[in-house]
Amino acid sequence: MLFEDSLFHGMDNPLKLGFVLVWLFVVILAAAIGVVRHAEKISERLGEPFGTLVLTLSITGIEVMSITAVMLNGANNPALVRDTLMSVVMIIMGGMLGISLLLGALRHRELSFNLQGANAYLGVIIPLAAFSLLLPNVSLATEGPTLSTLQKVMVGTMAAGLYIIFLMMQMGRHRGYFAQPEEDDAAPEDHHKPIGSIWLHVALLFAYILPVVYLVEQLARPVDYIIETMGAPGMIGGVLMAIMVTTPEGIGGVRAALDKRLQSSVNIFLGSVLATIGLTVPIMLVVSSALGLDLQLGLAPLDAMMLVLMLAVSIVTFASGRTNLLQGAVHFLLFIAFLLLIYRG
Repeated sequence: MLFEDSLFHGMDNPLKLGFVLVWLFVVILAAAIGVVRHAEKISERLGEPFGTLVLTLSITGIEVMSITAVMLNGANNPALVRDTLMSVVMIIMGGMLGISLLLGALRHRELSFNLQGANAYLGVIIPLAAFSLLLPNVSLATEGPTLSTLQKVMVGTMAAGLYIIFLMMQMGRHRGYFAQPEEDDAAPEDHHKPIGSIWLHVALLFAYILPVVYLVEQLARPVDYIIETMGAPGMIGGVLMAIMVTTPEGIGGVRAALDKRLQSSVNIFLGSVLATIGLTVPIMLVVSSALGLDLQLGLAPLDAMMLVLMLAVSIVTFASGRTNLLQGAVHFLLFIAFLLLIYRG
């Protein structure tokens, strides 16, 4: 980065530290929104479910590359993957989904979605979350919240395999599971609008991804300083990473709910969580093993309780095919509780 030494010099000054942190965060978020904007243009041409798939894979790609860049070029943070995964689950399934359900219910009272599609997402998310984030704490094969080599192979293969099978179902014979129910009176979408060259948007999408990955690596420096010097909770790094990669998708999901297209919100939110676990976990297991990096995946007891609670509430929310104001409030308040419980002093 230009003027890198002078930029990060004197971080003991709270004003300069705050300025650098906010500046990097805003620039990274703006670039991430650029990625999503061009991914949305591509998705308009492709239609559902391919459109949502492009969105989720773009954001997941940013997440994987950013985590890898931080682990390779910064201090080895063995809990970064775990904290990011946990934060993504709570931010998306708690905060963003909760806001979407709340605002959608305030405008339309009730929102409908395809029950089979939501159940398909949760049916894969729940076991992958359990094996990735809970198994390391109860396994006796290694010391601490880690996995043995055999368990890494099992978890990585299971995550990648289930995600591939899910994609085959989503893009194949069961595409209808992920479409808005016909009974909903929302206006149909036009997936054949002239949006210019699709290849131009593909090129610009990758052009925006590169600065995001580079700047996330730089953002790790002030974040590490805050954690190590100022005694901030260690999960702050994972929370910031998750906010950056999920906020652009969250905007699209909330907008879809306001337009009475809750199925699009479900596809975006649950698809993002599934892609994060199904792709990030096996990739980071391979990277950490190849480079000899420590990787701690097991959650602390309090975080494990919050994860189980969020998954259980999600099962109840997506059990009827319709949502209302109360369900949105429950999800959002669980997200607020997660934020408050990050600090455990």
